[in-house]
Amino acid sequence: MALYVHKYGGTSVGTVERIKYVADKINQARKQGDDIVVVVSAMSGETDRLLGLAREMQRQPNPRELDVLLSTGEQVTIALLCMALEAEGCPASSYTGAQARILTDAAHTKARILDIDTSRVRRDLEQGKVVVVAGFQGVNEEGDITTLGRGGSDTTAVALAAALKADECRIYTDVDGVYTTDPRVEPKARRLDRITFEEMLEMASLGSKVLQIRAVEFAGKYNVPLRVLSTFDDGPGTLITYEEEEMEQALISGIAFNRDEAKLTVEGVPDHPGIAASILGPIADANIEVDMIVQNVAENDTTDFTFTVHRNDYARALEILQGVCRDLGANQVTGDDHIVKVSMVGVGMRSHAGIASKMFRALAEEGINIRMISTSEIKVSVVLDEKYLELAVRTLHETFGLDTPPGA
Repeated sequence: MALYVHKYGGTSVGTVERIKYVADKINQARKQGDDIVVVVSAMSGETDRLLGLAREMQRQPNPRELDVLLSTGEQVTIALLCMALEAEGCPASSYTGAQARILTDAAHTKARILDIDTSRVRRDLEQGKVVVVAGFQGVNEEGDITTLGRGGSDTTAVALAAALKADECRIYTDVDGVYTTDPRVEPKARRLDRITFEEMLEMASLGSKVLQIRAVEFAGKYNVPLRVLSTFDDGPGTLITYEEEEMEQALISGIAFNRDEAKLTVEGVPDHPGIAASILGPIADANIEVDMIVQNVAENDTTDFTFTVHRNDYARALEILQGVCRDLGANQVTGDDHIVKVSMVGVGMRSHAGIASKMFRALAEEGINIRMISTSEIKVSVVLDEKYLELAVRTLHETFGLDTPPGA
């Protein structure tokens, strides 16, 4: 008998009809002899509705009370899903994060899971019940309700799978797996049968929205096999696991992109030790995350310092840098919030040279100018003008043969 953790997102449980559909799907799996633990999100749109209510009361809602409010969204779903299961003759028990004994730290609205006591869940499983757990939430040592941040239900599912030593954690969503790139940009995008944790982590961090980064990190750390599947269409989905020697690895597994990029440059900065800290320190103090960084040294003992931030942080970062520029005696600050980042990811890069040059040549042949470059062991990222995004993705997808399965 296998133990599976299923996770259903807000779209999958967005209506009463869909909750009934999910209940039937779970019941069919249980009839095959499997033990099932289910983690669910709030019904689609519910979390935003609750946030709107909170902001009508306080412009900056009290974090503790916000967690109390937001956690109710998942409580609605677990109760309704258990009712739907019971109506099908399937015994089920619902658990809030606190009832499932998911212990977190005290960081309200962005808590991290510290421990899970699985004794109650195991007892219900032994009694033949389906256990339905509210995602996105837990409880701290003081007994206060906490939430895990946006997408936290994925993390709940993976953490439960790790604690229960489940055979697999299955993330059901509105797509049928992980694709070589976004099919809305490249219609020839192909569903991957497998991808490594390392590749998925890069894809998630670089703009792929299929899985939450923390969930992938957790799965990799505790070696929880993850599978991404469609709620509404049958199929094998994509298995996310460790790299295996017998796996035939593609050179490139996928192309990720992020439209939410902006670039800032401090020009003519005096070149001396500590200059990077002087520029980035105030940015960090404003809780603005920096991504790619490039520094160019000129002959006149000055440097141009360029970095990227999230587009939402562009105006604030530009304002901060105006003051930094004056303090450092730099020439000027320039910026561009019409850029994108396109990244190629693949563990096959480790054993193959020339990937970056092939990528750059393909883009050049299409007249696409590269603004910035960043590389790691299994990825190459470039910053481009926003207007070239779709052309770049399609060009690279074709250049590296991503529409053809490995070995085909």
